[in-house]
Amino acid sequence: MVATLCAATSFHAFAACRDTLAPAELSGKGELCIFGFCFYDAQLWSAKIPAGYDAAFALEVTYRRPVTRTRLIKTAIDEIRRIQVPPPSDATLARWQEAMMPAFVDVKPGDTLCGVYLPDRGARFYANGQLTTEVDDPAFARAFFDIWLAPGTRAPALRHHLLGESQ
Repeated sequence: MVATLCAATSFHAFAACRDTLAPAELSGKGELCIFGFCFYDAQLWSAKIPAGYDAAFALEVTYRRPVTRTRLIKTAIDEIRRIQVPPPSDATLARWQEAMMPAFVDVKPGDTLCGVYLPDRGARFYANGQLTTEVDDPAFARAFFDIWLAPGTRAPALRHHLLGESQ
C-alpha cells in the first residue's frame, strides 16, 4: 500500500514536470543513504542522458524523512559553495538563496520535489506536482544541479545511478 502510494505520488509529481521534457525517459535512479539512514530516492528524467547540460532534464526527489525548507536551502547553498570552483560570491549566493525560497517547501515522507533544468534559461521547480517557481538564471541552474551531477558531488554512487552509469 505504501509503495503504491509513493509510486502514485511520484508519477503525479513527474507528470507536472513532463511539460518541458516531452518525450522523456528515466535516465537513472538511486537513493541517498548515509550510515544506514536513507533520506530520499532520486530519479533523473530526460530525452537523453544529460552530458554537459545541453538538454533539458528533470531531477525528482521523493523524501523518506521530514526536512524543513530552511534546511533544504542551507544544504543547497553549502553544497554549491563547496562544489563550484571558484565559489560564487556571497552576493550571488544570497541572491540564489532568495530565489530558492519559493521553490521549496517543508517536506515529509512521501513528498516529492522536482527541478527541471532548462538549458541557457534556468530552472523550474515543483512541489508535489505543483509549480512553485521558475528561476531565470542559467548559472544558478547549473550550480544547483551540480549538487547531484557534478563529479565533486558528496554522493558519487547516486550520481552514477542517476546518469545510468555502471560503477
